[in-house]
Amino acid sequence: MKLTYFRAQVPNFGDDLNTYLWPRLLPPGFLDEDDGELFLGIGSILWEHYPKNARKYVFGSGYGGYAAAPDVHDGSWDVIFVRGPRTAAELGLPPAKGICDSAILLRKLDLPPAVENVGVAFMPHYHSFSRGCWPEACAEAGIRLIDPRDDVEKIIGEIRGARMLITEAMHGAIVADALRTPWLAVRPIHAENAAKWADWAEALGLELNPQPLLPSSLFELYVSATKGRRYYEGRARRYGRGALARPADRVLTSLAARRLRTLSRREPQLSDGNRLDDVFARALEAVEKFARSHVSPMERRA
Repeated sequence: MKLTYFRAQVPNFGDDLNTYLWPRLLPPGFLDEDDGELFLGIGSILWEHYPKNARKYVFGSGYGGYAAAPDVHDGSWDVIFVRGPRTAAELGLPPAKGICDSAILLRKLDLPPAVENVGVAFMPHYHSFSRGCWPEACAEAGIRLIDPRDDVEKIIGEIRGARMLITEAMHGAIVADALRTPWLAVRPIHAENAAKWADWAEALGLELNPQPLLPSSLFELYVSATKGRRYYEGRARRYGRGALARPADRVLTSLAARRLRTLSRREPQLSDGNRLDDVFARALEAVEKFARSHVSPMERRA
């Protein structure tokens, strides 16, 4: 059974959690490279272009609207659970299938220790990190930057050690909430990344109140103003990174730093602890039941 997740051109915390979580949670030898059976885990990866003849098993994945929704009733899918009620409704599944994002299962693992003296931290979306000037903005604001492209264990330790996490990255909030680090959601610079938050939040009974985040560069300002619709236009990339943009970038970076300082004084949130425990128990039980009922590839070859 092949672990299947979105592989970006650069590392990304939310996607890379798959390679950290599942090998530690599932029995040894359960995952292999047999693409006749696909194990779909963390991420907005429910779309229609998987091989028709492959058996697809879904564990907390979500529908993000990035592509057409799959027909999970065509006989080739086994949906154990999905990220939340919105994904369940979109795919025509019973509401009970909308348990939660499977990153919550990090609670089952022995995790790296909390990094000391993190204080207030900010995690941008990995796209924003490459488009913006967030290291400079965080340095000016006196706020710890958590790079979503870093090693997963390093990021988990930083989240665990933070007094508060301001996050544009959804899995920053998901992991912070699971590990009981207070967090504050900000509206993604790229509007397309916003809808999936509600799916996860509703699974935990959370009422989101995402705060506006100011762009830290001219390129980010362009993406925000156009809602990403013309993001891939070459001219925007070229001029947004050229020498002429640098004076504007300095001003925007300073404004973004001021905004981060304001956000650091806002009240963060956490899901209800009892609700979190219930959702975690349901997700863990579903995974363990599936693992018990499926003979591992290693045992089949024995």
